[in-house]
Amino acid sequence: MRIAVIGTGYVGLVSGTCFSEFGHDVICIDKDAEKITSLNAGKVPIFEPGLQAMIEKNSRSGYLKFGTDLKTAVEDADAVFIAVGTPSRRGDGQADLTYVYAAAREIATALTGYTVVVTKSTVPVGTGREVERILRETSPEADFDVVSNPEFLREGAAIEDFMRPDRVIVGTTEKRAQEVMGEIYRPLSLFQTPLVITSLESSELTKYAGNAFLATKITFINEIADLCEKVGADVHDVARGIGLDRRIGAKFLHPGPGFGGSCFPKDTRALFQTSIEEGSPLRIVDTVIDINEKRKMEMAERVIDACGGSVSGKQIAVLGLTFKPDTDDMRESPSLDILPALVAGGAIIRAYDPEGMEEARNLLADVDFCNSSYATLEGADALVIITEWNEFRALDLTRVKSMMKSPVMVDLRNIYDPHDMALKGFTYRSIGRPN
Repeated sequence: MRIAVIGTGYVGLVSGTCFSEFGHDVICIDKDAEKITSLNAGKVPIFEPGLQAMIEKNSRSGYLKFGTDLKTAVEDADAVFIAVGTPSRRGDGQADLTYVYAAAREIATALTGYTVVVTKSTVPVGTGREVERILRETSPEADFDVVSNPEFLREGAAIEDFMRPDRVIVGTTEKRAQEVMGEIYRPLSLFQTPLVITSLESSELTKYAGNAFLATKITFINEIADLCEKVGADVHDVARGIGLDRRIGAKFLHPGPGFGGSCFPKDTRALFQTSIEEGSPLRIVDTVIDINEKRKMEMAERVIDACGGSVSGKQIAVLGLTFKPDTDDMRESPSLDILPALVAGGAIIRAYDPEGMEEARNLLADVDFCNSSYATLEGADALVIITEWNEFRALDLTRVKSMMKSPVMVDLRNIYDPHDMALKGFTYRSIGRPN
């Protein structure tokens, strides 16, 4: 199949690359000429394990190309995937569809022959119908169908998620469009991946409902963790006990400083706004949003409390800045709330992240960025772990203690054992476990 992907952000770049790995002829289009030049030179703008190698492989084989000429790409395509950004709109939190609708208008002028136009971007219910209306209004004679095909990619594991997904959602009732989408995803039949055919509206809502449910699980276990601290229980025992129930499942039951990233915060806000507009408010989702925002600030208070009630003039070592490991994504990371709060309290911050430093420098002021984990520790009054990168899981604790002024560790990801830390002489604070 000949596929054009409009947009080379996270979703577009990963999707286009993986489609080329399936053996389809793919061209990824972007208006940013400098970005396209960099991609053609082998420079990938995001960190995602396995992506660089896959791009290089399929570019060499000719299956994957990058360009700025949308018209030619669309004219030659059997399917056109819209994968542009849908950031939160200022004021109400709804998804900003400016780029989606602009792409639809431009695609409409280039359609030749039957083409499937696919919304891959995360969009509110009703967007597909509006894209269809724009295409029809702009090019009344065009032969096309609009399909919703949401992505379910975890940053840090996107290649695996795309190549071996739990399911593929295809929103269309049109037989021709179903056949094209079935051919595009045919390589996944080897793994018997379910192809779920729905209406446009059901597909669009499935994406938001899925992310909102996962965000709710995270928020639920975070609140249970707080209760565990009050009653002397261990949240990991509780999570394992409920997670073994197949109706609940073990995933997304790990306590921490709150969810961040490009999906959960944005998508929960957009879903709630849609529910308000439709007169059916999702009160659970509204509560999840509120609790998660407050939790990030509460993490700063935990650090201050561990330091005796004040961080004024104290040096705090911070490990991990991105919202999760194996990505360089800083969007809505808990660190963006925690570090400024500590700085406001008079703390001196030294921080390190394996992949997020470049972006962090643009977002965090009054922070001394270091080039390694241990470089943050010299003379530190406390160590705070915000992101659970693998290299932070096996620190030489004897060395850590010898470098610090005070052996205080606030572990917001629970990667160390409280009993072991006590034996090693640390004042150790974690989430939802007895100190």
